[in-house]
Amino acid sequence: MGYRRMTDDERGAFLRNPVRPAILATVRSDGRPHAAPVWYALDGETIVFNTGAETVKGRNLARDPRVTLCVQDDRPPFGFVMLEGTAELVGGLDEVRRWAMRIGGRYMGDDRAEEYGARNGVPGELLVRVTVDHTVSAFDVAE
Repeated sequence: MGYRRMTDDERGAFLRNPVRPAILATVRSDGRPHAAPVWYALDGETIVFNTGAETVKGRNLARDPRVTLCVQDDRPPFGFVMLEGTAELVGGLDEVRRWAMRIGGRYMGDDRAEEYGARNGVPGELLVRVTVDHTVSAFDVAE
């Protein structure tokens, strides 16, 4: 039996647990793709992550909000979720810090959430909210 598409509920569960990084693809000013790993959280159906305003991805997103994120299970029989959408940049420091704590706690444990909020919830950091308009996902890719 080959791979099978995920249902909406399976896709949501895959994105929530276990914690995995996403690979974010953005568009450089010359049209080349740029890919970088990001930690993320879900806010309903919205993907949320932090980045610096002056990073390559931060500058790319300010110029062109189109993104693709890919989250994969790299253990056999393998699975993935690819999400395409539009990014909104949020610069309000309270919101940036609140999500930096939540995302940091998700990846590093609740006992370190404040540490990551203090580190990533500072001026120059942004909150990125991705509204997803297309998904592709599958379980059991190697079957």
